[in-house]
Amino acid sequence: MQYIELKLTIQPNEEYIVDLLASYLGEIGFESFEEDVDGMVAYIQREEFNEDALKHLLANFPYTTDIQYEIINVDQINWNEEWEKHYFEPIVIGDKCVIHSSFHTDVPQAEYDIVIDPKMSFGTGHHETTSLMIEEILSVDLNGKLVLDMGCGTAVLAILAAKRGAKPVIAIDIDPWCTENSAENIQTNGVNWIQIELGGAEKLKTVKADVIFANINRNILLEDMKQYSASLNEGGVLYMSGFYTADIPVLEEEMNHNGLKLISSREKNNWAVVTTIKL
Repeated sequence: MQYIELKLTIQPNEEYIVDLLASYLGEIGFESFEEDVDGMVAYIQREEFNEDALKHLLANFPYTTDIQYEIINVDQINWNEEWEKHYFEPIVIGDKCVIHSSFHTDVPQAEYDIVIDPKMSFGTGHHETTSLMIEEILSVDLNGKLVLDMGCGTAVLAILAAKRGAKPVIAIDIDPWCTENSAENIQTNGVNWIQIELGGAEKLKTVKADVIFANINRNILLEDMKQYSASLNEGGVLYMSGFYTADIPVLEEEMNHNGLKLISSREKNNWAVVTTIKL
């Protein structure tokens, strides 16, 4: 599979600008992002790349910035090797869960040990949205509950939910890279009862879940919330992240239209997670 590597030079190179740009790039098909001294590097499958869509995104970016880009054609890359060299260090969340890769040594001890070899997939626990979701999973009783992990990426949330007693667990993503990587990570962690589905919210039409974790982005959450609600049992809980605290009001409005009630929210560096219940 061939990829486009997009090198973005961003001025000012502020973390909140880079994070927001990555979120928008994800909406037009970009799959993976790496920090860079001048901005960031983003990857997309070559056949999915639309330079006009990229230009439109940059022209309408909501902050005053100078963003320059360079397009590089690349062949298959050993993504695990790239993470090992540059980006992924073990992380402990909530003093209960350690997330690390298979190449790490001297890993901290924790109640839940999760091995993630991320390849192209997003979700190692380092981003605020993933760590916020993990903290929620660690705080609730999932024993024997049917759990959905929407936009599963590496399946780190599904894996932790399974280790916390959830069964069955279904991990869903629109990206074949993610479902392939999820299958590998699930096998590595010995939680083989997790079911993997390639697709989006349409996969939920025949499912009734007790808990849904959806760590995606605001626009997809708004688009799919109706289906999330329809797929929850009465009293079921939907956890959402992948957006900023400023986005909570518009998400809450959509919740109210779909039989969901906002119970609580938390934030980390302006990224948010919300807990909602099916009425």
